[in-house]
Amino acid sequence: MNNTTMSLGIEKLPTNLITDDGEPMESNNHRISMNLLIQSLKYHWRDRQDFFVGGNMFVYYSANQVKNQDFKGPDFFVVLDVDGTINRDAWIAWEEDSRLPDVVIELMSPSTAEIDLTTKKDIYERKLKTQDYFVYDPNNATSLRGWTLINRRRYKPLNPNDQGRLYCQSLDLWLGVWQGKIENTQGNWLRFFDADGNLVLMGDEAETQRAERLAAKLRELGINPDEI
Repeated sequence: MNNTTMSLGIEKLPTNLITDDGEPMESNNHRISMNLLIQSLKYHWRDRQDFFVGGNMFVYYSANQVKNQDFKGPDFFVVLDVDGTINRDAWIAWEEDSRLPDVVIELMSPSTAEIDLTTKKDIYERKLKTQDYFVYDPNNATSLRGWTLINRRRYKPLNPNDQGRLYCQSLDLWLGVWQGKIENTQGNWLRFFDADGNLVLMGDEAETQRAERLAAKLRELGINPDEI
């Protein structure tokens, strides 16, 4: 687990920070992908209150960043060992005991891939010291790549397992591509998997799964669930 703390070296902390750039996600698939990752992790950790998960929101890490108007944050990120009950419009490091994202996922597109693989990767590696960084294009099932920070210095590329999944050390979960329908949209979605290879479900998926299992059990007992 990445215990990222850093001195921001700020004499006068910026105020009145922008929290919305007014720009939508790159495509509907990108929006669905972001919500899928957020909702599934929240449900998986529904009994925990020691983490914050966000997406398409600003992450402020330095006064110089604010001065340069370099505001945009990750498509998906997780900060561990923080109070997850607090509602936040942006992640502002100097208001969070200098805590910064432990995990970042950028949802690439042809127009952002170069920046995600160079400029942003360098920021997460050198400035934010993000432990685990992943990139994936929701429209390209073979695009998943990931890195983990070694000795808080440099990123090391992650190698996929036999299922093509990458291990996220900070979350103790795997990231891989799952083919199916989300929000009535068929696609190759980036999903979390547990240590046993089970798909990490969203809440509504878990409810549907329980209902299907109950219906199957009733049918085994000779009961038609549709008549109950």
